Amino acid sequence: MPILEKRGIVSQIAGHWSRFSSPSIVEPEADDKEGFLKAQRLAYDCVTTIEREIRPGSTEKQIAKLLAGYLFDHGVRTFLHRPFVWFGEHARFDGYKRFTQFHPSNRTLSEEETFILDVSPIVNGYVGDIGYSSSLIPNPILEEGMSFLLSLRDKIPALFLSNLSSREIWWKIDSEIKANGFDNVHAKYPFSVLGHRVYRTKTPNLRLPLIPISFASWFSWQASYEFLSHKILPELLTPDHEGDRLGLWAIEPHLGKGKVGFKFEEILVVEKEKAYWLDDQVPHLRKYKKEDITK
Repeated sequence: MPILEKRGIVSQIAGHWSRFSSPSIVEPEADDKEGFLKAQRLAYDCVTTIEREIRPGSTEKQIAKLLAGYLFDHGVRTFLHRPFVWFGEHARFDGYKRFTQFHPSNRTLSEEETFILDVSPIVNGYVGDIGYSSSLIPNPILEEGMSFLLSLRDKIPALFLSNLSSREIWWKIDSEIKANGFDNVHAKYPFSVLGHRVYRTKTPNLRLPLIPISFASWFSWQASYEFLSHKILPELLTPDHEGDRLGLWAIEPHLGKGKVGFKFEEILVVEKEKAYWLDDQVPHLRKYKKEDITK
């Protein structure tokens, strides 16, 4: 598991490799944006519907199965990754060293704990990779954290249009997270990604089962092929990314405070002269937006 403190020659190579060209470094067309919008909205419909099924005592595996079932019932047969579900402290990833530690477990949810649901259906070739944070009862730390995340959401498009490099954007966001009293949890992700590109998949629909036997990364075989064919590192917004930012990005700042982990994930559109979120009708805005957010 990559750890920021152990960055070195590998990070330097990754930064250099991120400058390579990729077929996804293009200004998105209107039809593509509409396709991604439909996929993203289906993903949000999935998590907000299944959220209502969660009870104290539910397990992560049970909820992951419900998420997968919802997507299957709505015609999804391929995906970027299998549904992730993280209850309570599992959403902080403290001390994790193996990919399997990120997977849904038999952990049960208590009434006072928060949770994250993360799904990524592929709809007509378009990826709707989203993350959603919530709780069974009001949680002050979650409310505080999501308010900060939404203020960060307001700033991110301008950062992508600024003269800052991609790596400088990563580190600026990291600095702001810590200055406001939060922990950077996405630094614990593989490659410490803040986000990754999304693009219309070109491989045929493989008609794999929704939950196939896959390798430990929890990603589908189709997604694995797509990442490899796009050279991987130009597609990942890491602390060392130096490449072009044009295109579509699933941005996923993941934070922690105390025993709570929280995130959002949604698609950012980056064009030559403007950057903006694909959709402003996302559930975390409706749920957590406060008029007095000023940070």
